[in-house]
Amino acid sequence: MADLIGQLQSLAATARDAVAGAADERAIEELRVRFLGKKGELSAVLRGMGALAAEERPRVGEVANRVRDEVEALLAAARARLEDRKLEAELSGPPIDVTLPGRRLLPRGHRHPLTRAADEITAIFSRLGYEVASGPEIELDWYNFEALNIPADHPARDMQDTFYVEEGTLGPGARRGSVLLRTHTSPVQIRTMKRLGRPPVRVICPGRVYRSDYDQTHSPMFHQVEGLCVDEGITFADLKGTLAAFARAYFGPATRTRFRPSYFPFTEPSAEVDVSCSICGGSGQKSGGRCGTCKGTGWLEVLGAGLVHPRVLENGGIDPTRSTGFAFGMGVERLAMLKYGIDDLRLFFENDLRFLEQF
Repeated sequence: MADLIGQLQSLAATARDAVAGAADERAIEELRVRFLGKKGELSAVLRGMGALAAEERPRVGEVANRVRDEVEALLAAARARLEDRKLEAELSGPPIDVTLPGRRLLPRGHRHPLTRAADEITAIFSRLGYEVASGPEIELDWYNFEALNIPADHPARDMQDTFYVEEGTLGPGARRGSVLLRTHTSPVQIRTMKRLGRPPVRVICPGRVYRSDYDQTHSPMFHQVEGLCVDEGITFADLKGTLAAFARAYFGPATRTRFRPSYFPFTEPSAEVDVSCSICGGSGQKSGGRCGTCKGTGWLEVLGAGLVHPRVLENGGIDPTRSTGFAFGMGVERLAMLKYGIDDLRLFFENDLRFLEQF
């Protein structure tokens, strides 16, 4: 017993001298491992307790605990001493010159122009009392075409080149050509009417859509915002007032609108909506010549609209004899191009910083 106690006291004395001479954090860590580690000197001494009598072990254990506590305290004090020394060195060093110019930070990002345009459109219709609705981008043929009064043999399908999901990826019992990437956000109108079940319905449906064409004015993936308002007594006058208010809010308070007869399978009557050219003020002339933006007409086509076809209301679960409604759809890229004077849609997707940093 006396021999083990002597070894422990000798270990404590050695630790005091070693820790006092430690010059950095690495040296302190090495001393901790040397004295207190699993294979350290303290553990080596304690392995000799197995040869002691049972009544001698508590006495040796008490001394071992006291030595361990002392070494741990020495190491902690040494670490604190190094921290104080480091702080003193910083405080005694050269002062910081607060008059130096600030370092240039990395440029901050900002929202994409299409995101800005979609957010602005959504905000305008939100102020008019519309809620935002969303739906799946991988859609069923019934919602994308059939429910919108576009049967399989309808010529309007030829105008919407479509990406269909491969038949081999469909589940059991899926009909060929029954699943596709949606070609417009109009399916959300059907889903919303079926979900609500009854009027009033007043929603806008922003989102990505897909068609298989790509050129200066078309992209295989682009963005649309559809709008739907259904209630008792809704008329074409309500549609005109709504879109006129939107045009003034988006393009400017002096913006005028006009409606031209058109055809869409899911609305009757249908119309194309134009706004007065914001570049030439609707005159068709700019800098003594023809305005290149509106090609001298003074008008810009922006969206399609109309009163919801009764069959579409029925497919949405709403009685067309009691309720009417209007719908409209616009391309976000088209509106952004008109507002910002952009002549090539592909610029939105090429990620050229020289273009994006202008917004």
